[in-house]
Amino acid sequence: MKKHAAIEALHYIEPGSIIGIGTGSTINIFIEELALAKIPIQAVSSSNQTTKILKQFNIPVINFEEVIDLPVYIDGADAYNKLKQLIKGHGGGALTKEKILAYASLKFICLVDETKPTNFNKTSIPIEVIPMARSSIARSIVKLGGQPEYRIGFVTDNGNSILDVYNLPVHHPIDLEQQLNNIPGVVANGIFAVRGADLIIVGTKTGSFLV
Repeated sequence: MKKHAAIEALHYIEPGSIIGIGTGSTINIFIEELALAKIPIQAVSSSNQTTKILKQFNIPVINFEEVIDLPVYIDGADAYNKLKQLIKGHGGGALTKEKILAYASLKFICLVDETKPTNFNKTSIPIEVIPMARSSIARSIVKLGGQPEYRIGFVTDNGNSILDVYNLPVHHPIDLEQQLNNIPGVVANGIFAVRGADLIIVGTKTGSFLV
């Protein structure tokens, strides 16, 4: 299913362009398919993990600071809805850099498989936080009705911590994304609603479809 989504995404890649590339198992498959297709591109990476894989496939990686325009950003998601809003950051925890690249891109293409939930109330919300503020942020989240769990032993590429928040009602994703961001010490949260995807490619066992 992930491979079908990845192969469909290749149709949106212009040879010679600069593309942003996200993080996660689906994106690892996309990178492999991109290399097999021998489409010449330069990549802006969202994480150390993705950079390592891109270099393994001899795909040139450039710094985001060198880029004026980012025509396309390709990434996965942990959940999505019909408005093309997303929740990201469950595994790799690269949500902050992913959000930066998504916001800067002209076209954000999200790759998922058909097993991904489409109900935000059935998934957790990762939040990257400044370590010294972790406890105070957790208390603020409890007041909002969520159950925060510290992701033990995990440090983001930015040197920060992750709180995974469970059972936090997501009635209005844009409002909640902004509300969480306004808590002092929050770097970014995994709700991608202010800047959602422009296109979602859903991989199935037999092919893919677009949302």
